[in-house]
Amino acid sequence: MSKKIAVLPGDGIGPEIMAQALKVLRAMPELDFVMEEAPIGGAGFDAAGDPLPEKTLKLAREADAVLLGAVGGPQYDKLPRDKRPERGLLRIRKELNLFANLRPALLYPELAEASTLKPEVVSGLDIMIVRELTGDVYFGQPRGIEVRNGERVGFNTMIYAESEVRRVARVAFDIAMKRGKRLCSVEKANVLECSELWKEVVIEVAKDYPEVGLSHMYVDNAAMQLVRAPKQFDVMVTGNIFGDILSDAASMLSGSIGMLPSASLDQNNKGMYEPIHGSAPDIAGKDMANPLATILSVAMMLRYTFSDEANASRIEAAVRKVLAQGLRTADIYTAGTKKISCSAMGDAVVAAL
Repeated sequence: MSKKIAVLPGDGIGPEIMAQALKVLRAMPELDFVMEEAPIGGAGFDAAGDPLPEKTLKLAREADAVLLGAVGGPQYDKLPRDKRPERGLLRIRKELNLFANLRPALLYPELAEASTLKPEVVSGLDIMIVRELTGDVYFGQPRGIEVRNGERVGFNTMIYAESEVRRVARVAFDIAMKRGKRLCSVEKANVLECSELWKEVVIEVAKDYPEVGLSHMYVDNAAMQLVRAPKQFDVMVTGNIFGDILSDAASMLSGSIGMLPSASLDQNNKGMYEPIHGSAPDIAGKDMANPLATILSVAMMLRYTFSDEANASRIEAAVRKVLAQGLRTADIYTAGTKKISCSAMGDAVVAAL
């Protein structure tokens, strides 16, 4: 039977980069996929008054995997908080129970000069950050803004149940087993009880993975070490807010945020796949965006949801070939390379396949 993919282009450059990802998928006729498109984010609000329309959520639930472009734009900034594009993204993660966010930080040799760090510091970089995605301070209750003693007070709740920590830890250990068998758990157990529990549970799970070397690091030190000596890390696992910050920091080590894909998985490896960059409204419609992160998200989809390592590797090899040919979108362009458009980059990857 054909597998169904929910295609959610979103806002800004989302439709442009998604078009290139679909171009790559359609260039692989051996993949028997049915693709159905629906609006999300600002496009969802424009279409149905909701950043996650009910029809979009229904499609996402029925699909075997979800491909997402990007959401957001300045025209939506004054909407009520629950109507803003980003709320649609948070809600679909929660509704689909996508608790494990996989964020690779991989530096292609051809892009070493594009990194803001010295090439010798980042050359050969290959990190996988596993971020818990449906708990922590982003979802904890109570939360709000209220008046206390005559002044406004904002409050949020950082909270984790041990079952939430255990399941994301297992995802991270399983990935570590397939890589360098090293896992660093990142928390702030010296000041946060929530992190104390996190650390205790990760240590318990580690007993089932005796081959994996487990280390622990406070989040402030981890942020420093990512800049000082990032190649010390193989797999990192952390909570929602720490993972949000650290994975964005790690992404810039690779030369451009436009190069990095991500996967968000449930218990059965059904996933939502998206580039980690935003909707870049300043260049939307100009055919300037870098589609490689979205194309590489397709490779992650094949690997993690459809267990198709061969075709995932084919796409990744095609991207490497295009970079080796010196083809660059504006965000990764350096002197001596050839600057091309978003759609031309998609064509180049298809040709490399």
